[in-house]
Amino acid sequence: RLKPKPDNSRSLTRKKKDTNRDIKNDTSVKNDTSVKNDKSSKNTPQGKIKWFWPTQGRVVKSNSPTSKKGMDISGSLGQTIKAAASGEIVYSGSGLVGYGKLIIIKHNDKFLSAYAYNSELLVKEGDVVKAGQKISKMGQDHTGRNMLHFEIRLNGQPVNPLRHLPKKRA
Repeated sequence: RLKPKPDNSRSLTRKKKDTNRDIKNDTSVKNDTSVKNDKSSKNTPQGKIKWFWPTQGRVVKSNSPTSKKGMDISGSLGQTIKAAASGEIVYSGSGLVGYGKLIIIKHNDKFLSAYAYNSELLVKEGDVVKAGQKISKMGQDHTGRNMLHFEIRLNGQPVNPLRHLPKKRA
């Protein structure tokens, strides 16, 4: 499971659900998630998290009960992937089977976000990033589809990203 501590982030399970939801060009709508923290985290935001869409594209799967948790967003190979919220990079590499090149950001003591199937990683462990900062480039999943697999985790448990991300603009 993805846990807020990097040494506990060795196994992942995720689910997906088909939503056919388009993400428009303006993905910077504010959507605060209140979080009470028992202790502070160095270099990570506390309190409310302002979430952003990590990339443009179509949500092709989200929170399926038979597969990985999180959502798959289709796009173009090499397309920019951005941090969905400010935080610290706690994992940047390809050591977790089934996720390709993966980035995990710790936003505070409760929230993590994960970005899988990248073609290029632009950040390293220990880097502090701001919401909307470029962190990687879109790659392909194991079937060759161009996509980003994106997860949000609360206390190490996967949650539906659509409940935290801003709604798309018409």
